[in-house]
Amino acid sequence: MPATTSYSFGEIVLVPFPFTDQTGIKKRPAVIVSSAAYNAARRDVVIMAVTSHARPVGAIGEVQVKDWKGAGLIKPSVIKAVITTIEASLVLRRLGQLNKQDQQALRKAITQIVC
Repeated sequence: MPATTSYSFGEIVLVPFPFTDQTGIKKRPAVIVSSAAYNAARRDVVIMAVTSHARPVGAIGEVQVKDWKGAGLIKPSVIKAVITTIEASLVLRRLGQLNKQDQQALRKAITQIVC
């Protein structure tokens, strides 16, 4: 059964994001990276972590959010190359949307990570 709330690629949301070692979770912003068709057909969403702790030189697959205020973030932020899937019902709230330029950079980063 599909989720009752639809999300779109590039949407910034607040979620309980799991640690990569699966020892816990932290409430943090994330960006939706699954497609509208995927989101409409499934009860989960694919997300990437967003952090305000940017390194001086970005790692492969990381994206600096240029328009972080427009995306609903409270600090300059970076999308990390950490991808996970969560149930859409776990999304705590919507924060904003990446602009077109930041979405293009995100698509490029995803290609670096998975292709």
